[in-house]
Amino acid sequence: MDTTNRCNVIIVYADDLGFGDLSCYGSHRIHTPNLDRLCAEGLKFTDAYAASAVCTPSRYSILTGRYPFRNNRAHILPGDAGCIIDPGLDTMPRLFQRAGYRTGIVGKWHLGLSDGSAPIDWNQEINLTPIDLGFDESFIFPATADRVPCVYVEGRSVVNLDPQDPISVSYDWECPFDDIPTYHKNPELLKMKSSHGHDMSIVEGIGRIGYMRGGRKAIWKDEDLAETFLDRAIRFLEDSHRQNQPFFLYYAVHQPHVPRVPSPRFRGATALGPRGDVIAELDWCVGELLKELEKLGILEDTMIIFSSDNGPVLDDGYEDRAYELNGTHRAAGPLRGGKYSKFDGGTRIPFLVSCPKLVPRGVSHALIGQMDLFASFAHMLGMDLAPDSAVDSQDMYAALIGEDPVGREELMVEDLTCGKMLRSGNWTYLSPSQGAPFMKEVRIETGLSKDPQLYNMDYDIGQQTNVAYDYENAVKEMEERLRKILESDRTR
Repeated sequence: MDTTNRCNVIIVYADDLGFGDLSCYGSHRIHTPNLDRLCAEGLKFTDAYAASAVCTPSRYSILTGRYPFRNNRAHILPGDAGCIIDPGLDTMPRLFQRAGYRTGIVGKWHLGLSDGSAPIDWNQEINLTPIDLGFDESFIFPATADRVPCVYVEGRSVVNLDPQDPISVSYDWECPFDDIPTYHKNPELLKMKSSHGHDMSIVEGIGRIGYMRGGRKAIWKDEDLAETFLDRAIRFLEDSHRQNQPFFLYYAVHQPHVPRVPSPRFRGATALGPRGDVIAELDWCVGELLKELEKLGILEDTMIIFSSDNGPVLDDGYEDRAYELNGTHRAAGPLRGGKYSKFDGGTRIPFLVSCPKLVPRGVSHALIGQMDLFASFAHMLGMDLAPDSAVDSQDMYAALIGEDPVGREELMVEDLTCGKMLRSGNWTYLSPSQGAPFMKEVRIETGLSKDPQLYNMDYDIGQQTNVAYDYENAVKEMEERLRKILESDRTR
């Protein structure tokens, strides 16, 4: 297949980065010069959304082109969960494989591993990993940095595993291992304390979710995560260039998710403490990626998309003084809420596009969802999609390159509780939900209310004035649209 006229594609996917966390999106306290460069040379979207206010559902959506509600397992997963992407389902990397691309994933996965037929044996080859879902190369950690097992998995196997020191993992409430350090039993080993949760195994001086025994040679060092993933991403670029093959790279960085442990070169890089420092570290990683593309002479042949899986959170379980040092910084910018929330702060995210065929540079107000990348890439590649492939993805390629200033007519997203929000034109509708209006542990408004909520996003980006009872017909229409989306055929 002739791919000489097709650009390489890199998705850089941040973790818990907010709409206001980059200087190109208005931050005055965190400087992100490399992402600012990407913005200046590309297109900044103001109305782009992740599918969910938490990570696993968003990651499922971007790779499958499906709303999370179509998979009842698309919720935040423990580190020993089975894979929630069916091996028979079409995926974005499979699309690129069909087009003759070399495909790779580096970084955070958090979509489960193995086929679920038995508990994962971390000491053997794992029978369902990203390489079974369309990735030619895979170097990941299984879940998140705050969950065990704290190891890298390459292909099907744990990296640096010592057969004489086998790994055991448990997510039971009670620790099944008597011979491991735990949060409450061994507080003298902690170098970072928990503010809530994260009080099971101590791994590398940090309390984690879940219990892990063994695998000492395989355990990562938190301060090395960024550069380890960056080095593997660069190796993938170099190998692809050497093989003269177009490539798709899904580079899923772990910053600024907790626990925030920047490498020594970035400690104190900002005045905002570890959270600000790891965002500076993330920006540096993007800069190093750009340098590598320039060195290989392929920057002008590469589409780069930068975004985040959901909105921001300051205290997400560790005492790292994120609140105390935050000052005037607004991680969600002008938006209300944050991670977990039904308000726009939960799902409206930074979204930058730089590509060879970009028409204008500057700002786009086109409405777009991350699940739309699947169908948009199919358009770019000249590939047809089967009727049951990427069923919720819409072709937004014209918006990605700046030709279409409008984008979608409507878009549905969800919060932690799977409560739904519908964006349609300038209206945002939050369906009635049960639950507390405020999450005390993370200090974030949930957006949950037994009343319908309707906001005019042209005049009220901060969602302060609910006009649902002034526009009852609009509420009825949007509630009906939500119902039809949720009842639509899951197999089409």
